[in-house]
Amino acid sequence: MDGLSHVNRARRHERRWTQLCARYLPEAPTDSVWRYSRRRKQHEPEQGWKFHISATILNAVVTLKRIAPILIQHDIQFKAPASLRELAKINSGLLYGYSQVGKTITVYPRSRAEALSVARCLHELTRDLSSPEVPFDQKYRPRTSVYYRYGAFTKLEIEHPDRIRVPAVRDPEGNLVLDSRESVAAKPEWVANLLPASRVHRNKNAKVESLLSTRFRVFRALSQRGKGGVYQAIDLGADPPRLCLLKEGRKNGETRWDGRDGAWLARNEERVLSLLRARGVEVPCIYSSFEVDGNYYLVTEFIDGESLQQLLCKRRRRLSLSRALEYGIQLSKFFTALHGAGWIWRDCKPMNIIVTREGVLRPLDFEGACLATQPDPLPWGTQGFRPPESLDGRHQSGLPEDRYALGALLYLLLTGRIPETIGHTPLQKLRRNVPVKIRELVSGLLSSDPARRSSTKIVTSELGEALTALRDSHTAVTRKWVV
Repeated sequence: MDGLSHVNRARRHERRWTQLCARYLPEAPTDSVWRYSRRRKQHEPEQGWKFHISATILNAVVTLKRIAPILIQHDIQFKAPASLRELAKINSGLLYGYSQVGKTITVYPRSRAEALSVARCLHELTRDLSSPEVPFDQKYRPRTSVYYRYGAFTKLEIEHPDRIRVPAVRDPEGNLVLDSRESVAAKPEWVANLLPASRVHRNKNAKVESLLSTRFRVFRALSQRGKGGVYQAIDLGADPPRLCLLKEGRKNGETRWDGRDGAWLARNEERVLSLLRARGVEVPCIYSSFEVDGNYYLVTEFIDGESLQQLLCKRRRRLSLSRALEYGIQLSKFFTALHGAGWIWRDCKPMNIIVTREGVLRPLDFEGACLATQPDPLPWGTQGFRPPESLDGRHQSGLPEDRYALGALLYLLLTGRIPETIGHTPLQKLRRNVPVKIRELVSGLLSSDPARRSSTKIVTSELGEALTALRDSHTAVTRKWVV
């Protein structure tokens, strides 16, 4: 399936979602990403047991179509995102927070009895559908799309002295207390369990815990999002024990229109790293990999240093011209080796480049990489480092995609700014001492015409010549002052 086919699929699903929202979720508050089945009635509780029905962008339409009529029939209020684009953002865990992952449809039962009754029905209606896990909710059944937690139904908040507002619920005395949405606790201590303890399904997996306790000891979470987490760990199976990076690819995590999820991405990265290292390309070394309940775990070497993004953000001034050229040469050489091995990175950005204490750049994160001979129809990467053609549904990945990203990174190294995908400020207006040939080189790499983007071999040569000339000029000036 090509990129345009995926775009058309997305449009069909989005159109159907809009139709269902108009039918079942007519209430659309201003400036809200949510649509509601109806307004809350005055006598209804302001807090209680609520359910989250999880879904991917691929089956959200089916999920809503199945459960909405039942909830409407019983006059139970519920809400869902106004668009599948918003659902994709929710499931990514980036814009709205990791705790929101999977919360596609939220149901507000009016009593404990109604909660138990509707839970059974929701489970039966959706049990055959795949879905991402809701991080801090309780599972209704071992294999289910239904999750639950005790919390506020309306906007209850506590305002701190610094004017920061946090979600709240009322305790038995009517006082507002914190409504923690990032805790594994199923309920406040004064609330009775919704299900008997014997029927509560724990999200913890004994097999994963056993494996991590016997060899990989996680001690720090580096990132957490819908497709999976990245953790710093100690590999106790090595002699002596060593630091490592453990990457988790979640089943159904951030499922895309092509059906690929976090688990697929982790597997893909393992394949890419293995093949690249066999070709002598300097990428992270793989220590181990394993699968549990569809989630895939990849363990690689831990590269000590800081990301290029961290290095640039903490600086008060731009990099010197010589340092920017040195970094550019290292990156262009890496791309030459990568492309020579037949692969496209597709995710070149400062966050994915580690600067070691010796000043060596080590690229990482290759889950979206693909073979140059097998282009990926869906865009990948981060805004600002993706080429203009990635905005077109007919886009096919290729070497020009990486060349644009290299140009964007050179632009950033030289100016301290990320270029706009369309209509960026010319480099010479932001920094005067950049040689004309380098300005032209970067401009060509950032061109909207992929054919104008120079090969990485040419980039390496041009940057090398500019760096040599710069050093020669500094040497000449130094000699002049010494004489």
